[in-house]
Amino acid sequence: MHILFLTDNFPPEVNAPASRTYEHSREWVSSGEEVTIITCAPNFPKGKVFTGYKNKLWQTEIIDGIKVIRVWTYITANEGFFKRILDFISFMISAVIASFFVKKVDVVIGTSPQFFTVCAAYLVGFFKRKPWVFELRDIWPESIKTVGAIKGSKVINFLQKIEIFLYRKANAIICVTNSFKKYLADKGIDSNKIFVITNGVDSSRFTPRPKSETLINQLNLNDFFVLGYIGTHGLAHHLETIIDSAEKIEIEYPDLKIKFIFLGDGASKKQVQDYALNKGISNVVFIDTVSKDEVVDFWSILDFSITHLKNTPLFKSVIPSKIFESIAMGVPILHGVQGESADIIESEDVGVCFISENMEDLTSKILILVKDKQIISEKRVNCISAAKKYNRSNLAKNFLPIFKDLVNT
Repeated sequence: MHILFLTDNFPPEVNAPASRTYEHSREWVSSGEEVTIITCAPNFPKGKVFTGYKNKLWQTEIIDGIKVIRVWTYITANEGFFKRILDFISFMISAVIASFFVKKVDVVIGTSPQFFTVCAAYLVGFFKRKPWVFELRDIWPESIKTVGAIKGSKVINFLQKIEIFLYRKANAIICVTNSFKKYLADKGIDSNKIFVITNGVDSSRFTPRPKSETLINQLNLNDFFVLGYIGTHGLAHHLETIIDSAEKIEIEYPDLKIKFIFLGDGASKKQVQDYALNKGISNVVFIDTVSKDEVVDFWSILDFSITHLKNTPLFKSVIPSKIFESIAMGVPILHGVQGESADIIESEDVGVCFISENMEDLTSKILILVKDKQIISEKRVNCISAAKKYNRSNLAKNFLPIFKDLVNT
């Protein structure tokens, strides 16, 4: 079976969609399937093409048996709504054109959150007369409306009409949460064609390890209780809540040796850095995005990771993929997202939940944890046990029966 996968993020980019697509594709190739990826020159999140690549009409490479076709796009940083829309649309057009040069395809898959990639998958499936699959990783455009990235009901209404059109036209929809499936069913989409395959983690890469002494010394973290946010610094994450907590702890509990690490990039990073700088606090460290090989060392130095999203009903349906990396590393989680993801944290007993955008609640939970090493020890053990359920190689295999049923129909 030849799977044609359209995605605007792919390694060497290190964000969640790039990792998910690569790890699934690698497992499909290992299972004997042929996989072709159409993507763009790696540039996320800063809008600068990675060393060794060029933004040109066509370039190909083989990564772990996966054929990767990179096409020209309008490149911009991960900030500014309308420039990003130009980026998305340019990829949609280039991907459709490139697909005509990919022969003997059996099934097409396009991945969100932005659904211009999924528009391309629909068009490719239509022109090739092949089934196509909508991989739904985020409810878009509802999410951009929620974070205030776009104003104007006419634009949102237009995008929502496209959204519903794509849901209806897809031969199958694969969601990452049960809440997403319910959302679609409530909109009248046939639930028989909706499948749930959660996010997971590459357990060959993310695995418990001793704290990196090199990083501990480099960042002057000896004898500190280290909390870390690793991932995109976006509008949806409202990282100011964590900064406020860091400020309260530094002012009111100066004897506690606690450090907050922020690793990653995104549309709100400068805003969050400036927010911390203006407070004049010294217990916060910002680090730019690093490679997948390096990021595991940063995970290793954390006593607890922090996950956070804005306190809004939409995000109750979201399961941040970073929680699975944290679990696999044996790092318990301070989880500031209500809903389905909080249910995972609590049922697996791998962390402590706090109220989103509630600095007081986050601070009180941190103060409890820093004084009780037994909690950390117990939750680390639970993380290691729970990680087996979210092994990406096992989850990838769940796609193949869906694809084969479509091909044989």
